[in-house]
Amino acid sequence: MQSKFPLSVLTASLVLGLSANVFAAKVPEGTTLAEKQDITINNGAEPSSFDPHKIEGVPESQVAYQLFEGLVTKDSDGNLQPGVAESWESTSDYKMWTFKLRKDAKWSNGEPVTAHDFVFSWQRLVSPLTASPYSSYLTYLNVENAQDIIDGKKKPEELAVKAVDDHTFQVQLSQPVPYAAELVTHSSLLPVNKNVVDKYGDAWVKKGNLVGNGAYVLADHVINEKIVFERNKNYWNDKESVINKATFLAIPNATTDVARYRAGDLDITNYAIPPEQFPTLKKEIPNEVFTAKTLSTYYYEFNHKRAPFDNVKVREALNLALDRTIITDKVLGQGQTPTYVFTPTYIHEGEKIQQPAYSTESMADRKAKALKLLEEAGYSKSNPLKFTVLYNTNDNHKKIAIAVSSLWKQGTDGIVDVKLENQEWKTFLDTRRNANYDVSRAGWSGDYNQATTFVNYFLSNSSNNTAFYKSQAYDDAVAESYKVTDATGRTAAYAKAEEQLAKDFAIIPIYNYVNPRLVKPYVKGYEGKDPQDDILLRNLYIVK
Repeated sequence: MQSKFPLSVLTASLVLGLSANVFAAKVPEGTTLAEKQDITINNGAEPSSFDPHKIEGVPESQVAYQLFEGLVTKDSDGNLQPGVAESWESTSDYKMWTFKLRKDAKWSNGEPVTAHDFVFSWQRLVSPLTASPYSSYLTYLNVENAQDIIDGKKKPEELAVKAVDDHTFQVQLSQPVPYAAELVTHSSLLPVNKNVVDKYGDAWVKKGNLVGNGAYVLADHVINEKIVFERNKNYWNDKESVINKATFLAIPNATTDVARYRAGDLDITNYAIPPEQFPTLKKEIPNEVFTAKTLSTYYYEFNHKRAPFDNVKVREALNLALDRTIITDKVLGQGQTPTYVFTPTYIHEGEKIQQPAYSTESMADRKAKALKLLEEAGYSKSNPLKFTVLYNTNDNHKKIAIAVSSLWKQGTDGIVDVKLENQEWKTFLDTRRNANYDVSRAGWSGDYNQATTFVNYFLSNSSNNTAFYKSQAYDDAVAESYKVTDATGRTAAYAKAEEQLAKDFAIIPIYNYVNPRLVKPYVKGYEGKDPQDDILLRNLYIVK
């Protein structure tokens, strides 16, 4: 997705003019709105937290985006829009970024949102005391001193961000980042209210304590059941919101999700329609089936800290022996495309990334190579390679895990012996972060439409890197991308990094996602065009 706004310099008049047009056109003239503007959506899981600095998954970010608003936000198609910042600009070298905050931005308790709130929030993100799984995000943005703060070498107060005044927030980068405005939309950079955090500690996110600055407030929360949102009357653009009340459910089972939708209990499902139901739904209710192609990759990650996955021959054998097309075409069949690289090749500046040579080889040839590699690593039918595959509770993840284990067994003549283990979402995240697994199901959705949102993931010092892969050659390739300001140089660097990742067989990329979900015909404002498929309640409305 290319932004409608130039990312180097934006004038206030340009931003405000386009923003006004977007908001005015959200509900087309002549539309008859339903009297009751309530909506129910399946969020797929109970979020691990509501704290923007303590979260890392999609179920959490979808909640955070309702309760909080960052400097820059997006419209329903994924295009950049002004959030708390009504304009932003950079110096010619793309290393100093200045955001002008709107003066009518308020917290839900009526207090003004200021540049000081963003200084506090960004410092809190990188503070070792916060232990954020996304602390590395500000190193991806190349904010000066971010990594030294994460490493405990400098204090959070030394992060190169400052409030020039109450309505001017400035960021100094160590390397040029021409696409910085794209990064600023991410959930980890949402502001939090210092007074509330200081007063309640970790309990600040509980119902009755939570103060946000987003279009909605937290009205109710029943763990593992529902989250209820109501309009934030202090939101600067509340006059343009239409949905009055929204309920997010935590239904992990895709079959139950669809059943509740068809029974009228849900207006929007989660993005996991059961593959066996997909053809029928597409035939019976085609106008309610959306399959957004997203900037996302489904993969299995090895625990590089644990033998035998520190052995590249084992990793290569498992990559070779897996037939991805069986997963995409037979197990799923919803438009997913096989991939052998981590970064989607259709992402902005990812066009030079090449699939590795073995992706075009026959399965017979790949099987022969896999058997030879396993033999060299010391495995045989009398001494099989045994390990456990971890996945989080979800019907589709289970189906894929069963298929993968079967394909591995077939593709290695039974030398690979896989045990499956599923865990609930919160436990699953903790297990991976603590390196307490062999091989794990994983998925990564781009935080913005630019290749760095993928290549930064596997940096040796990345807080997102739960595979614990470390490669100086990979780190150097990514670092090279920040030393050039032209797109040609960056795309070459990204391709070099992906080539190294593939050479090391660091992970097992399987497919690029589509997000198949059901949406009631009376729900408008969702078109499935956002490549990140975020659902923002302020963009939705219900017609008669």
